[in-house]
Amino acid sequence: MTNQKPTGRISRFPHLKQDFAASLVVFLVALPLCVGVAVASGVPAELGLVTGIVGGLVTGLMRGSSLQVSGPAAGLTVLVFEAVREFGLPALGVIVLATGVLQLAMGALQLGRYFRAISVSVVEGMLAGIGLVLIAGQLYSAVGAKAPESGPQKIAGLPRAVTEAFGSAAGTASLALGAGTVAVLVLWKRLPAMIRTVPGPLAAVGLATLAALLLDLPVATVEVRGLLESVQPPPLGAFGDLANIGLLGTIVAFTLIASAESLFSAAAVDRLHDGPRTAYDKELMAQGAGNAVCGVLGALPMTAVIVRSAANVQAGARTKASRVLHGVWLLLFAALLPDLLAYIPIPALAGILLHAGAKLVPARSLAALWREHPGEALVLVVTAVSIVAVSMFEGVLIGLALAVVKTAWEASHIRLEVVDKGAGPVQAHLSGNATFLRLPKILDSLEALPQDRPVELDLSGLHHLDHACRTALENWAQRHSAHGTEPVKVTEPARARQAEEAATEPARAG
Repeated sequence: MTNQKPTGRISRFPHLKQDFAASLVVFLVALPLCVGVAVASGVPAELGLVTGIVGGLVTGLMRGSSLQVSGPAAGLTVLVFEAVREFGLPALGVIVLATGVLQLAMGALQLGRYFRAISVSVVEGMLAGIGLVLIAGQLYSAVGAKAPESGPQKIAGLPRAVTEAFGSAAGTASLALGAGTVAVLVLWKRLPAMIRTVPGPLAAVGLATLAALLLDLPVATVEVRGLLESVQPPPLGAFGDLANIGLLGTIVAFTLIASAESLFSAAAVDRLHDGPRTAYDKELMAQGAGNAVCGVLGALPMTAVIVRSAANVQAGARTKASRVLHGVWLLLFAALLPDLLAYIPIPALAGILLHAGAKLVPARSLAALWREHPGEALVLVVTAVSIVAVSMFEGVLIGLALAVVKTAWEASHIRLEVVDKGAGPVQAHLSGNATFLRLPKILDSLEALPQDRPVELDLSGLHHLDHACRTALENWAQRHSAHGTEPVKVTEPARARQAEEAATEPARAG
C-alpha cells in the first residue's frame, strides 16, 4: 500500500476555507472604518478604501506578521488632517511616499526591533492624546458643526456646539444618529452570538443609514467622487515641498508613529495566536512598501490596525491569504458599488470614530498604573496633554524627553552612609550611580558633615561617576580642607582603580 501525496488546491491552500471566511469578516469590519477615517482626515472617502486595498494586496502579500491586517488607522487621523490643512492634499502623497521609503530603509537596516525599546507609556500617551483630539473633533461632526483647528479650541467650543445643535432640526438629527451609532457599538457585544456574526461597526453604520433613509433625516452624507477621480498621484511640483522644514518634521512624525503603532500592534497580535511570530524588520519593510504605494496613489498612510487584526484572528484565519482576500473584497466594492457610500450619514461615521477614539484612552488602567508606577503614569498623561495642547509631533517629543529623564532619574540611585565614631576621621561611603541629577542630594549631605573633622570619602561602591559629580566632589574636598583640617582622603571607584592599575602595569613590566 502506497501513500499518495495530496495534490491540487487542498495541498497548496490547506486552510482556504478558514481564511476565506475570515477575510469576509475583516472586509465587513474594515469597510466602515476605511471610509470613516478618510472622512475624518479631510480627504475623499475613496482614498480610505484605496489604502485598505493596498494594505491587503501589497502589504498583505509580504512577509512579516502573517495575521496582522493593515489599512488606514484612527491613530493617524489627527496627523493627516493637520498635514492636509497645512500643506494641501497633493503634498499628502509626497509625505506618505517619503514615509514608506524611510520605513523600507529602516527595515533594511534592521532597525525594526529597536522600536520595541520605545517607552510603552509614551506610545499609550500618544494614542490617548490622539483619542482625545479625535473625540473632540468627531463630536463636532456628530452634531453637524465645523470643528475649530486646534485641540484646545475644539474642547473649549464643544459646549456651545452641542447647545446650538439642540436648537436646529438638522443638529438634533445628527446628534441622535451619532449617539445611536455609539450605543449600538457599545451594546453589540452583549447581544446573542448569532446576531454578533455581523461585525458591530457594519451593523451600526447600516442601522444609521437605514434610519436616515426611512425617516428622511436632514443629515450630511458621504460625498462620492469615484475611485479613479479620487486617486491622484502627487504632481512633480509637490516634491519641491521636501525643502520645507515643517514638511520634513511631518514626515518624521508619520514614520515614527506609523512604525511604532504597527510594531506594537504586531506584538499584541502575536499574543492572540500560536502561529509564526512576527519578523519585525520584515514587517517594517512590508509597511514601508504599502505606504510607498499609497503615496504614489495619493492615498492615506497605513499602519497595522489592531481592530481588524484581532477580528482576523478571532474569525479563524490561519495564513496571510485572509488579509489578501479582504483587500480583494474592498477592491470589488470600490469598483462595483461605490455609489452606496453616498447613503452613509456623516454622524454615523463620527460615531464609529468616537468609539474608536474612546478605546485609545486607557481611562480604566490609568488609576492602577498611577498606584503601581506613578512615573510611567505621569509620562502617559503629559504626552497625551501635550498632544492636545500643542500638536502631535511636539507632544510625542515631549513624551520621549520626559521618559528619558525619568529613566535617568530612576537609574541614578545613590546612597550615602556616614560612620562617625566620635573620634578620628568621619567615614562617608557613596554607593550606586552618581550623576548630575543626584548632585544636590550628594552635596547637601557632604556639606552637613562636621567642618572641623577629617573626612575619608569612599567611592569604591559607585558603579558610575559622571564628570559633573567628580568635579563637584573635588571642589567640595578642597573647600572642606580649606578650614584647616586634614585633606579629604578619597578612595576611587573600583573601575577607576582597575583602569589606573592597568595603565601602570606596562611601566612596571618595563
